[in-house]
Amino acid sequence: MVCTKCEKKLRKGGPAPDPWKEGSNNDKRKVNENKLLSKSKRFQPYQQKCKTCKSTLHDSQAQYCQSCAYSKGICHMCGAQILDISGYKQSAQ
Repeated sequence: MVCTKCEKKLRKGGPAPDPWKEGSNNDKRKVNENKLLSKSKRFQPYQQKCKTCKSTLHDSQAQYCQSCAYSKGICHMCGAQILDISGYKQSAQ
């Protein structure tokens, strides 16, 4: 579940730019770079954890896992209340 504000953030990405085009933002590419030495700068997607259940998250922008967000009726990215779950009969996890 994602709120409308966070849904706009997801759409912003779009396709990746062409890395070989002149004047693109990807001019930072280094030739003959040692990948073992530059490994600390790499994106590591499974570092973040859910605020409630502490399970690993696959989304870098998320704060809650999908199951916790659904059971609480909140946005999994920002934590804003989306659904009124007072009338729902939900099972315990």
